Amino acid sequence: MREICIAHSPDADDLFMYYAIVFGWVDTPCAFKNIALDIQTLNALALQKFYAVSAISFGVYPLIAQDYALLRTGLSFGKGYGPKLIKKKDKILKKHFKVALSGEHTTNALLFRLKYPQARIIYKNFLDIETAVLSGEVDAGVLIHESILNFDASLSVEAHLWDIWLDLTKKELPLPLGGMAISRSIPLIQAIAIEESLTKAVKIATTQKQILSKMLLDRHLVRVNSKDLETYLNLYANTDSISLNQTQLRGIEKLFELGYEGGFYPHKIDPLDCLIPSEYKQVRYN
Repeated sequence: MREICIAHSPDADDLFMYYAIVFGWVDTPCAFKNIALDIQTLNALALQKFYAVSAISFGVYPLIAQDYALLRTGLSFGKGYGPKLIKKKDKILKKHFKVALSGEHTTNALLFRLKYPQARIIYKNFLDIETAVLSGEVDAGVLIHESILNFDASLSVEAHLWDIWLDLTKKELPLPLGGMAISRSIPLIQAIAIEESLTKAVKIATTQKQILSKMLLDRHLVRVNSKDLETYLNLYANTDSISLNQTQLRGIEKLFELGYEGGFYPHKIDPLDCLIPSEYKQVRYN
């Protein structure tokens, strides 16, 4: 198999889930190289079929389903938490308020647009959203990733996207935020091997959390301190990140359904049909 590029975000959860491979703790079926880019850039590049394996927002997947399969590992879900819509404490948001979002194809943008269809949206790198709110460039902004942990004391939370998710779904399903996708151009048996290696990396990371976290901190690979790193990993890189379960699958299905009914996707897709048929390996070698 040729060298495979694994694209992921530079956020603490993605680094944590992948770096067991960088540190040589996991055997891989071929040479892996990795690149870190912000999630909206990865979403946009996935639309161009740029990387063979890439982290993506679940919100973009129905637009790339013909070219990419979903992997069962490297998952980030919200369970009682998620991105936050913030504003200045004394600000009253009107119907057409101006808001900064982290990217057109992110999951948080999909949910926001379903909840606030009349808001005026601009897109910014997620690291610049808090500043845009503080400066008055926008009335509000949706914070994601590590930004949800700490923000300026003059700001307050207008809405939690977890609550918006519950309001839209009428069910308490995990909120699908980010996952991994693999190009359908990769031969199936090789795709299965790649998924197995990435799954091992996430599993080892979670079982060796303290050691791996210290290595990331010592090498200045993450943007947060040790306390915030532990908090963030407990939220988004945990045992639920190792392998997709049925409850998570229902959450993804509901997200795709909401996007289709809202007119954001041309077709309604079943995520179960988008997974790699891992049983093929057993059939082929038996």
